[in-house]
Amino acid sequence: MSASTQLMVNYLIRNRIINEVTAKKIELQAAQNEKNIGEILLDEGYFTSDDLMLVLSELYRNGSLGIEDLNSEFSIDTEVFLRNFAKSLNFEYMDLDAVDIDYRMATRVPLSQLKKYKALPIKEDEINVYIALKDPTDINAHEGVQRIYNRKLVKIVIADPAQVDKYLVKMELGESIKGLISDIRKELSSSAADNPQESSGILKLIEIILKTAILARASDIHIEPTENNCIVRSRIDGMLSEAFMFDKDIYPPLASRMKLLSNMDIAEKRKPQDGRFSATVLGKEYDFRISALPIMHGESIVLRILDKSKVMIKLENLGMHPRNFERFAKAMKSPYGIILVTGPTGSGKTTTLYAALNAIKSIETKIITVEDPVEYQLNLTQQTQVNEKANLTFASALRSILRQDPDIIMIGEIRDQETLRIAIQAALTGHLVFSTLHTNDAISAVTRIVDMGIEPYLISGALVAIEAQRLVRKLCPHCKSKFNLPKTLHDQIEEYLPETYTFYKNVGCEKCAQTGYLGREMLSEILPISEEIASMIAQGTTKEKIRQQAYDEGFIDMYQDGILRASKGITTMDEVLRVAKS
Repeated sequence: MSASTQLMVNYLIRNRIINEVTAKKIELQAAQNEKNIGEILLDEGYFTSDDLMLVLSELYRNGSLGIEDLNSEFSIDTEVFLRNFAKSLNFEYMDLDAVDIDYRMATRVPLSQLKKYKALPIKEDEINVYIALKDPTDINAHEGVQRIYNRKLVKIVIADPAQVDKYLVKMELGESIKGLISDIRKELSSSAADNPQESSGILKLIEIILKTAILARASDIHIEPTENNCIVRSRIDGMLSEAFMFDKDIYPPLASRMKLLSNMDIAEKRKPQDGRFSATVLGKEYDFRISALPIMHGESIVLRILDKSKVMIKLENLGMHPRNFERFAKAMKSPYGIILVTGPTGSGKTTTLYAALNAIKSIETKIITVEDPVEYQLNLTQQTQVNEKANLTFASALRSILRQDPDIIMIGEIRDQETLRIAIQAALTGHLVFSTLHTNDAISAVTRIVDMGIEPYLISGALVAIEAQRLVRKLCPHCKSKFNLPKTLHDQIEEYLPETYTFYKNVGCEKCAQTGYLGREMLSEILPISEEIASMIAQGTTKEKIRQQAYDEGFIDMYQDGILRASKGITTMDEVLRVAKS
């Protein structure tokens, strides 16, 4: 039995809410791991949810319970609890991720003082200063903060302690580049003012931004101006996290220099622009695809990081379920037909296609690809890049490719009916075609193709297999901890669980930047088009009936695949539900 459960039981006995006999009964139920203490207290009628919230608020106020205990032992959402807690203290609650924090307030006082009291200044008006404290019940912190901001009235707001920590770390990072920012300001106000993008400080800042993102394993960098600041965020394992924040006056020269690097028009701020540049960072060469989009407070700049030296992943190392891998490998041996890889943007479709082509390329086969853009170069493969300006679209490139006597064709993406129709004709005339489509699952791809205006009899003849995929974040092996699922969720997934299983939750440590996750893993489902399913497609059968037939033939969907991975401690059920619950 956990320390939180014991603490709660002791509190209930001490306040005469339950007697010793009931306490033993609750302890026994908790020890059986079927329900957590919160579920037991509510299900057995010892508390209403409002009364339980009041008791938990009191235990949180006196420091007996932490936020993490509320999540794991009482299945209570952090935000819901903190809103209630703020109301009980007559304070305001703020979600710091949804607030544009005024970082200039922090620069006016020593950061060491803010860290000492774990205090985060958020905003100010003529009378008040709004401060989030990691521990809002700490009287010393209240007094200390009031001394720091002694000219105004301090108003304490309630916020998630983890968010307070996160933004204090961001401030510390901002402090570390403070010298560089002040150098940039000097350069801007001196002779470089005529040509601000030539500032050497700006180049150093860009280098730091790129280096920080690459060290953090980021796939994209977002540079966004807000009303008060300029925010730099990195997408790591599919999730955005803030890397830097600095005053807005640094943004214009930074944006101009980025545009200059990628051969974009620095005077054009009203239209979206695209470009690319290469740079050597930490001794390795990287390509950066850059996009600038006009927004309310300037331009949003997004860089996609492409590692030129990235080793091609082998198909067997993608992490497919063994039965799904078997089916996919079998489909790839087909002499002709279409194999579709589906999923949302950023789900690893291109990686899967490259791995498949890598596995089947040989001297005997002619492989031609048409992509937008070519991300990684494959040997023994002819790769064509779409060029809209030269009128080289997917459809026009595909027509030319068919005259090149290929055996295998890879189309980066099917975007319209014309491309799809040519791809199907190619598949029916003896070519093996690989391509991607944006659909939520494998079976939806069939109806999407019909909706795009292709006759069902052509689809049934051309399709070989459809693979759908998503990426889930993998648990950090350094800090994950064992976790009992809430009973309601356990009951929902029980039929898919293996004989032995252990679930884990994410905790957070230095190795994983406090997220609890490190790297990503693929969830997949594969629908081989059997004779029965081909016949159903040709007859225009409903999606539900095709789905049922697929399950009868042993179809393993992404949700089941995800549950198996969570049960082995590879990821969390939260991640599986986030990406794969239909």
